[in-house]
Amino acid sequence: MAIPLWQLILGFLATSITYSILSSIYLRIQHRRKASAQGCQPPKKAPGGFLGLGYNNYKAIVKYSSEYRLLDLIHKRARENGYTHEQVVLGTRALVTAEPENIKAMLATQFNDFGLGIRRKAFGPFLGDGIFTLDGAGWTHSRAMLRPQFSRDQVADVGMLGDHVDQLIALMPGDGTPFDIQEYFFKMTLDTATEFLFGESTNCLLENGQKTSSSALSTIGGEEGFAYAFNKSQDYVVRRVRAQDWYWLVNSAEGRRDCKNVHNVVDYYVDAALARYNHAGGDQEKFISSNPDRYVFLDAMIMETQDRRALRDQMLNILLAGRDTTASLLSSSFYYLARYPRVWQRLREEILATFPPSESADSITIARLREVRYLKHFLNEVLRLLPPVPTNGRFAVRDTTLPVGGGPDGKSPVFVPKGTRCLYSVTVMHRRKDLWGQDAEEFRPERWEENGRHGWEYLPFNGGPRICLGQQYALTEASYVIVRLLQRFDHVSNAQPEITSPCMKLALTAYHARGVKVGLFAAE
Repeated sequence: MAIPLWQLILGFLATSITYSILSSIYLRIQHRRKASAQGCQPPKKAPGGFLGLGYNNYKAIVKYSSEYRLLDLIHKRARENGYTHEQVVLGTRALVTAEPENIKAMLATQFNDFGLGIRRKAFGPFLGDGIFTLDGAGWTHSRAMLRPQFSRDQVADVGMLGDHVDQLIALMPGDGTPFDIQEYFFKMTLDTATEFLFGESTNCLLENGQKTSSSALSTIGGEEGFAYAFNKSQDYVVRRVRAQDWYWLVNSAEGRRDCKNVHNVVDYYVDAALARYNHAGGDQEKFISSNPDRYVFLDAMIMETQDRRALRDQMLNILLAGRDTTASLLSSSFYYLARYPRVWQRLREEILATFPPSESADSITIARLREVRYLKHFLNEVLRLLPPVPTNGRFAVRDTTLPVGGGPDGKSPVFVPKGTRCLYSVTVMHRRKDLWGQDAEEFRPERWEENGRHGWEYLPFNGGPRICLGQQYALTEASYVIVRLLQRFDHVSNAQPEITSPCMKLALTAYHARGVKVGLFAAE
């Protein structure tokens, strides 16, 4: 007698569920044995809400994000649950830490125990297979291609910045009229990044009558259309990341279209450079000599590979870093300058002592920028309180441990099973009073005069083998822009007195959700 299909299905489901439960129990027993053998203790667990699946946590993330207060939530959770704790979001368990020793382990001393996990798939529609999304051999190859380019003197050359900052200053009102300086910084860094990468600037800062858009930009509404698609693409992949293991459910036609528009523009530049390379018959000396007056990052990369997709993905990854992190740093710099007149005054005095306004902008060099010590301290303090990448994460690729965070006192090691998501919060670590003093929440550049040496408790540019390649590029550009602006303007006013604490939106980098509105007064 044949068994009914429904009975077979029920039997299969019952067997599968039983197997899953028994496997889970067995795995937990194995993990407990391994943890005990290594002296590990569990970290504190944050409340998980209904059935412990963390849906309430997900709702809180969405709510705080919509109010541009996600950083407040991150700090709140650290205060409530400790600097290392476990949380669950949509059924996905994660360890969250702001301990320097744990972060050092993930990024350096136990580097091979951790990878990027789902990042490649979640970010893939936008960033493809670039240095920020690849792991293992793919990342090693990308790093090997990109690193030599960032070690060149041209990468930190301020000469290219002059014209763009001239355009920036020309647009800024000098009579104290309030305006959003962050909007200008994002336009400027897009202009400088595209010229550095592709040899052709988007010229967002030029008046419409002066612009000569490439054919690629004209198809998506010019420079403004490209910037819009670039920002919306980031929003799209951030939503995918927040969905945790359910990232694949976030797959909108609008998001795919924005990513495609960005890809088309970058492909245009890649194809043009490849055409020049092919026209030179693959002769590298002839190819480089066809554009002898400037260093173009893309041209240098074509000397390493002619893979069209690889070039596009790498350029897009570097464009994201070159534009967004520097714009975030500059915007946060003026957020604080507008609220701390004492800091503005001292910084301007030291800048003018080294770079009098009577001198040509050509006199500003990297070596001379280093002479303005207070400028370095100022930028360090901005990066401490408002790092452009305030949170980051890794996944355990094998059973491993983290040095601290377990037990009632948080001093014991923590067992980290393979597949565990590990989030690290730079923004929380940078504001810890036990690491930075009782005034850790205060903006005070002078702390860097008292103690200018810091280890893993200060990490604005990541650390270990994946430390930011563009760190010098970003700091040089930010320093140059600040020097030029403080030469030109002798006073700044805060046009947003109602904003008493930073209101940040977290995309792939953090930026001020309501802009940074200031008034600038031109020096006579």
